Amino acid sequence: MGDNHGSRKAAAPTPAQVADAVAFRPGDLLADRDTRDTSTAPGDREATEAATSALVEELAQLQEALYAEGVGGGHRSVLLLLQGMDTSGKDGTVRRVVGAMNPAGVRIVSFKKPTPEELQHDFLWRIDKQLPQAGEVVVFNRSQYEDVLVVRVHNLVPEAEWSTRYDTINEFERRVVDTGVHLVKVMLHISKAEQKQRLAERLEDPTKHWKYNVGDLKERAFWDDYQAAYQDALTRCSTTSAPWYVVPGDRKWYRDWVVANLLVDALRDMAPRYPAADFDVAEQRRAVAALE
Repeated sequence: MGDNHGSRKAAAPTPAQVADAVAFRPGDLLADRDTRDTSTAPGDREATEAATSALVEELAQLQEALYAEGVGGGHRSVLLLLQGMDTSGKDGTVRRVVGAMNPAGVRIVSFKKPTPEELQHDFLWRIDKQLPQAGEVVVFNRSQYEDVLVVRVHNLVPEAEWSTRYDTINEFERRVVDTGVHLVKVMLHISKAEQKQRLAERLEDPTKHWKYNVGDLKERAFWDDYQAAYQDALTRCSTTSAPWYVVPGDRKWYRDWVVANLLVDALRDMAPRYPAADFDVAEQRRAVAALE
């Protein structure tokens, strides 16, 4: 599908329509998802980037209202969970989409190899500690799903153990959603060819050498195993209260468009409200007017 595919569209789809287009449902196959798809784009790359900028402005306004709602005593929050193969664009998504929000109400959490302390607890212990507080938008760069992905692929625990974690995760996510957290789970889906290109680009740019990890090449050898693990995680853990979204990730500009739509769709659905003033506004206007 070419970069200009969307230019034939008469109007941009709504955030809800974009979300519906990338939702992962029972019976879906990850292998059928086109990593270069641009079917919901409102136009070519330039037009889509412009539309994304406008959408991100709305996102920032909605997020500020959610943060204010939390300050005013509200209990709702948003958790954006990002998963994907190495180089899939988790950091780029945070920078270009989440970065537009008020940093006072945003928190980014990266989950790496568990520490000795974390290994002494249940696999969800470290996840539970980082859940969003009232009014927050929290982004998980990797998540509890590492324990049915990398743990499975590398046989870090017996299958009898990791195979029970899907149900445990589903129950955990149900509890989280019931507390007022709007959970948006995103898999950034890239092709093997695109990963190779991004790894090569990192080697050509000295300012990106710090992002290059020799271990990524070893992980790449397990590509098919990871795809199978993702298929099971998506199938078994895409629920009504916490669905999965598979975002085509080969084109970064389209990825940003889709993720921005997913967040706006979530926040529009929540319809956060600024809290009413807890003081006499008219009285304070007079007080301010009287200031020298």
